[in-house]
Amino acid sequence: MTSQPFSPFEAPALIARPGVSSLLTPDGEILTLPNKELTPLLRGFPPPLLVHGPEALRLLDLPSEPQPVPWFDLLELFLFVYPAQTVTPTPRGLALRLGLLDEHDDTPLRPDALYKITRLLLRRLEDIGHIPQECASLLPLAELIGKAGWSWAESVNAALTAASLKTGLPDTISSFERLKIWKTLPQWEDKAPRPQAGTQPISPLAARKRLAEILGPDAETRAGQADFSSVTSYAFHPREKPDEPNIVLAEAGTGTGKTLGYIAPASLWTEKNDGTVWISTYTRHLQRQIEQELTRLYPDPAIRREKVVLRKGRENYLCLLNLEEIVISALNRSPANNPTLIALVLLARWAENTADGDLQGGDLPGWFGDLFGPGLLSAIADRRGECIHSACGHYQSCFIENSIRKARYADLVIANHALTLSQASWNALVPQSLSPAGLTDENGVPSHIIFDEGHHIFDASDNAFALTFSGLETAELRRWILGNEGGRSRARGLYRRMDDLQEIFPPLKDMLQKLLLATQMALPQPQWSMRLQELREERASSLQEKNALEDSGPPAILDNPSEDFLQELDAILEARLLESVHPHEPEFRYGRQEVDLHPVTDNLLVATNNLIEALQKIVTPLDRLIAFLADQLEENAELELPLVQRLEALIRSLYRRALSPLQGWIAMLRAISTPPEEGNIPLYVDFIQRERFSAPRMGIEGLDIGLHRHWLDPTIPFASTLQGTTHGLLITSATLRDQQEADNDEQSWKKAEQRVGIPHFLKAPVRASLLSPFDYGQQTRAYVITDVSPEITSLSRAFQVLFEASRGGALGLFTAINRLKAVYKHIQEPLSQHDITLYAQHVDVMDNATLVDIFRTERHSCLLGTDSMRDGVDVPGDALRMVVFERTPWPRPDILHRERRRYLSGDNPNDYDDFITRMRLRQAFGRLIRRRDDKGVFVMLDRRLPTRLLSAFPHGVEIKRLKLAEALQEITGFLYPST
Repeated sequence: MTSQPFSPFEAPALIARPGVSSLLTPDGEILTLPNKELTPLLRGFPPPLLVHGPEALRLLDLPSEPQPVPWFDLLELFLFVYPAQTVTPTPRGLALRLGLLDEHDDTPLRPDALYKITRLLLRRLEDIGHIPQECASLLPLAELIGKAGWSWAESVNAALTAASLKTGLPDTISSFERLKIWKTLPQWEDKAPRPQAGTQPISPLAARKRLAEILGPDAETRAGQADFSSVTSYAFHPREKPDEPNIVLAEAGTGTGKTLGYIAPASLWTEKNDGTVWISTYTRHLQRQIEQELTRLYPDPAIRREKVVLRKGRENYLCLLNLEEIVISALNRSPANNPTLIALVLLARWAENTADGDLQGGDLPGWFGDLFGPGLLSAIADRRGECIHSACGHYQSCFIENSIRKARYADLVIANHALTLSQASWNALVPQSLSPAGLTDENGVPSHIIFDEGHHIFDASDNAFALTFSGLETAELRRWILGNEGGRSRARGLYRRMDDLQEIFPPLKDMLQKLLLATQMALPQPQWSMRLQELREERASSLQEKNALEDSGPPAILDNPSEDFLQELDAILEARLLESVHPHEPEFRYGRQEVDLHPVTDNLLVATNNLIEALQKIVTPLDRLIAFLADQLEENAELELPLVQRLEALIRSLYRRALSPLQGWIAMLRAISTPPEEGNIPLYVDFIQRERFSAPRMGIEGLDIGLHRHWLDPTIPFASTLQGTTHGLLITSATLRDQQEADNDEQSWKKAEQRVGIPHFLKAPVRASLLSPFDYGQQTRAYVITDVSPEITSLSRAFQVLFEASRGGALGLFTAINRLKAVYKHIQEPLSQHDITLYAQHVDVMDNATLVDIFRTERHSCLLGTDSMRDGVDVPGDALRMVVFERTPWPRPDILHRERRRYLSGDNPNDYDDFITRMRLRQAFGRLIRRRDDKGVFVMLDRRLPTRLLSAFPHGVEIKRLKLAEALQEITGFLYPST
């Protein structure tokens, strides 16, 4: 590309698409050419005006460029003009957001539309500039970002200057000071503790009335919605005995309107009892949907912000202390060509306008990291676990603390299953020694929880209660305790974080020194991965054809108990892999590898005993440290509130991040010497696993080896953590039961109850099932294609012609990433010739949420994805009109699944596999129809799909086994009968 033009209106305008792109040249000619032909022409033009530069470069097969980029990216201008607002990152998305295009207008945008978008954005900036205070606030930022080389600086300065000449300006501050936004953010204030919630019940009739009030007189009548609201009211009755919450297990078919159905009794209960109800989801898109639905209950935004809070883990929020460190570091360097300043200025605009400081899925667009790299967002979040709470100078402005406090006084808290289970675990399992200090979870103790997407409880519990002793996990704990041990990390160790407390409580110094020394001796030292790799290579070269397990001899001593243990795990895995895996196959050799733990070797037993002893030396001073801090809270009533808050937060942090995992590791290690007894059902599944990793924050990458422990049935800890603290639970989903058991209603309920842990609760649930109001027989078609082979060429051809028949709006689901990428490579250019844009997870430089937003906005686009897309896509209307499965989504045949199908299947392991697979198919099919006027087609390209799995589909759906050509003819006639 030639030198940058002064004005974006002098630049060529580029709309990049897969296969074929469009360019408006400086002399006014529109070129629509294959990307291979357009790419060399671009090199002769100035940098263009475009949308999403990194994605455009990828599509045009051009090398990426670091900031400051030479082109004019309209997304960057949008960030400056509309901070804390989101937009789909495509030309159409911007045009819709700015009112240039009607949502029903499918006409492809021409490149000259980008100039119209530019004018609207700059005109909006002029309007803002007519407000003197706003203009005075923006000009220093525009000056600073211009010095850093931002391509839009001249245009932004011109717009603001023109506005300021008309209105005049108050005094402005320096551009450097202007970037220090933490000085001007509003501060929260503590309130009196909220009283314990009341116990007044909600009657079914009252729930129905509240639902009618929310819907209004003109709302669409949904069959079953009022019935659903009635039955869920039982979860809001006071429990009659300790440890016996009232549970409602409700399956509500798609379209029932279950969100408002449970919001009705929940909101009524909060009003009557001055309490909080938590609504827990598995996916981010459902959280968004619930937020949108709540606008009907609380139409006033100010009231809604007070009544409803979206809570996430600390790692999702902006940390002002981290931001300050990065800003000060950037300002100490010359602004000229300092690319970090560009991102920091745009982040400053966002931070001053954000609703809650959420960096992930909140009002910071998901594509921000695409434009400026994910590293900055990771650095400014609280992902290192080093928060010093009330000792931080930004504590009163902290987004995290503000969110926690708002949640304590909110009526409804929306969270994900992971956070909900984390806080429930603390409240249920906090040791008695800490109970006198009143250390409940920082989020409080919710008495009523609604688990939406309840079919994910098993998987969410599996993740929440699993335990891993690996190189990465142990090195992370070492870093958290010791801090930076060299390299570029800014990590602050525990000793440094507690400097001020050591002055107040002198005994802490000795405890901390013993803790640090024990940690240095026990946990993996820096470069552990490199040393393990060297030993791995030495072992491979010396053993050759010998059996490593029998002939390895005494263990090589690394003088570190954790590294010695990891080395022995690695040796066992290598030896056992050689028995069953071809080492020359990269997929097996360097992907995720696992073997059984038992039988163990003598070398491993020796390393285990040494490791237990070393870890116990960490636990002893750590336990003393926590007990000492708890004693101060209990015995010293004169402590000031900020110090009390600091000690409480520190105790939680020490327990959660250090003591709890250490105790779990020691228990797991002690079990190594005792193999499972033959014939007994094990409580846990222990196995050795190795997989590739990349940890930029820690400056390492390679192979991580570890010992993993999962509950055989993770709903056991799920039930035990909830039944003691909760009074009411609603577990709901559109896909709780397996329709294979349609003729045996009791059996289908028992299976559903087992999957969500009901047998482990003391009190039986109230069951409810409400059918979907949709006519699936009329609104959908389903096909199993019989003449497509699994070979990539045949598979690609099938995807291409199906996507062409749907004219976009199709979702392709894959069971393997490499097959997804191969199909994408084959079909993206042919589809572009039919004006169908293809997007793909693991290919496009965008996160999943952004890809789904694009897919929803671009009606003639198609999307390829893996499992996470199956649950992450919620696209009402005809933007989604086809779902295509590459092959039957059987469960992954790993060790954990092997043990669960053996012990949890009721002596019918094949049925256990079928159940999981049917539920996956059912969930995917449910994506198709979200409204009464939707139409959709489901296609399975695996001709081996067993007939017994077809019960996954709703009643009334006829599943046809046809050749591809026959299916295409029927699909076209169904989706487009008039053509």
